[in-house]
Amino acid sequence: MNDNKTNEDDVFNPDLDIREFIVEEGSGKERIDKYITEVWGEDVSRSQVQLWINGDHVKVNGNTVKANYKLSVGDQIEVIVPEPTLVEIIAQDIPLEVVYEDQDLIVVNKPRGMVVHPAPGHSSGTLVNALMYHCKDLSGINGELRPGIVHRIDKDTSGLIMAAKNDKSHASLAAQLKEHTVTRRYIALVQGSIGHDQGTVDAPIGRDPLDRKMYTVKEKNSKQAVTHFTVQERLGDYTLLELKLETGRTHQIRVHMKFIGHSLVGDPIYGRGKGIKFGGQALHAAVLGFNHPSSGEYLEFNADIPQDLQDLLASLRSR
Repeated sequence: MNDNKTNEDDVFNPDLDIREFIVEEGSGKERIDKYITEVWGEDVSRSQVQLWINGDHVKVNGNTVKANYKLSVGDQIEVIVPEPTLVEIIAQDIPLEVVYEDQDLIVVNKPRGMVVHPAPGHSSGTLVNALMYHCKDLSGINGELRPGIVHRIDKDTSGLIMAAKNDKSHASLAAQLKEHTVTRRYIALVQGSIGHDQGTVDAPIGRDPLDRKMYTVKEKNSKQAVTHFTVQERLGDYTLLELKLETGRTHQIRVHMKFIGHSLVGDPIYGRGKGIKFGGQALHAAVLGFNHPSSGEYLEFNADIPQDLQDLLASLRSR
């Protein structure tokens, strides 16, 4: 299995300042600026990509190119992301549900709809903006745009996320994520009735060659991904699950549930809007556990299912 860097873990570290892509079937003859914009995996504008190319931050097979360079299948692209300059992320007085906080870290219960960190063209209203106001001190390992951010959850996923207040704590928490020793359990409502009470999805995840903003189960250019699930409740044509992540790939739960034929309720990408309308995937990061970076003590936190998902479950139970 090819361990391609484009299929990142959700752990941030300085190595991700360099990203590599291998052009697959279906992308030949496409302009490189358009291709990078589509595969980036975060919000980045085409004009930003063109600035990187014009500044010689992008190479194809080891050579600098122009923005209109037409790709060939098998081309190896390297993007060296320049350090952000003249970027001011404004601290904003946005309410936070703080679950735990000390001098080393903070754990918050992120609401559905909140973006974790700023991105080009989206510099306000994020969890980072709120943390900067609340904490005043955050680790600087991930640069100006992602202070304190050790891992992330999707905009429309609610639940627990931790942030580091200093570089030592950041390194410790990131190492635990990389070694898969962090406890992460999610609650999800999925389409269909799952017959067996528990199971494991062990299927590698990589970029979808047909839609490069999505991920899919595939053997080539992928990374191992393992998700364990347990049925909590069957609600007619829907099933409430608890899921435990053994690995942490981008969109892992959403991709794995689609793979076994039980897409998340409300998932606008992998569920294609089937079934109940929920305004985003019905996914909640309910449990987060890790060893404290200073004391070594194991800490575990729980966040109740948010009200909108509770209301949906109550509606299904009343049918």
